[in-house]
Amino acid sequence: MKTGLMKQPLLLWMLLIALGSLSAAGCTGDGTQPGETASTRETVRIVFVTHGQASDPFWSVVQNGARDAAAAVDARVEYQAPESFDMVTMSQLIDAAVASAPDGLVVSMPDAEALAPSVRAAIDAGIPVITINSGDDVAAQLGVLNHVGQTEYEAGYGGGERMAAAGINKAFCVNMEVGNAALDLRCRGFADAMAAAGSAVTVLPVELGDPTETQQRIQAGLSGDPAVDGILALGPTSALPALHALEQAGQLGRIAFATFDLTPEVLDAIAQGHILFAIDQQQYMQGYLPVILLSLYLRNENTIPHEVLRTGPGFVTRENVARLKQLVSQGTR
Repeated sequence: MKTGLMKQPLLLWMLLIALGSLSAAGCTGDGTQPGETASTRETVRIVFVTHGQASDPFWSVVQNGARDAAAAVDARVEYQAPESFDMVTMSQLIDAAVASAPDGLVVSMPDAEALAPSVRAAIDAGIPVITINSGDDVAAQLGVLNHVGQTEYEAGYGGGERMAAAGINKAFCVNMEVGNAALDLRCRGFADAMAAAGSAVTVLPVELGDPTETQQRIQAGLSGDPAVDGILALGPTSALPALHALEQAGQLGRIAFATFDLTPEVLDAIAQGHILFAIDQQQYMQGYLPVILLSLYLRNENTIPHEVLRTGPGFVTRENVARLKQLVSQGTR
């Protein structure tokens, strides 16, 4: 089954998984001994610091990927995140992780200006770093090993092309974390693609942690501008309130609606025809691949000559939703 995935060779992913299995199979020993290094001891310690909480339906899948990869290569993974979208706290978490001297560090980069000093401090301390999810545009200048994720502007642009092709003239881009560079890029790409087709986009900011207020803002936006005939949500935390808002307004199935990322509720709505499409960035791989890559780097000096390893965008529609429903319920998509 295809979901409109990126053009990078499937062989790359197969090789990573195969090498990860070999790395695990080749590990021996009874724990850390004096004088051991990450390349010789059995378990490597990798710290994740992201801007999204593990309880979030999106980030819980990232954590599942990291956990499964850790089991495959005998690594120890620690996952940390601020309680809300807070770059000061996130930079402090990165600094604390660096001070604990992990073997590897994985971070998301929603605000490069705020987080770059902490990431550079990690690199200066000799800790290999991989960025995930957000930060593809700054990976090269930061000097990280790789970035694993989708290119956000292109993902938004692809969504705009599909929305415009559906005949939408005016749309909201519902942004639940204004200031998150990745989400801002999604809206910008969406708006540019719509503008190229002669359509218009208005960014509608909402509050990530308040689904009731999000629903009310969307309802108010629709009431205030009856010309809006399309909505793009940037993730499940705004998609579900948007669905409720459309239902309350009697516009479910009448106003074209699309979203980023997958949950069981999103896939059910696609199957029912209430959501036109979902943009899939395969976040399980954003947790899984960095653990494999860091394990191979630490134990075997392996590197992948791609600054950005693209996990998306793919597009889930009514035509390919059935198989994904099962996988999302398992927490791997």
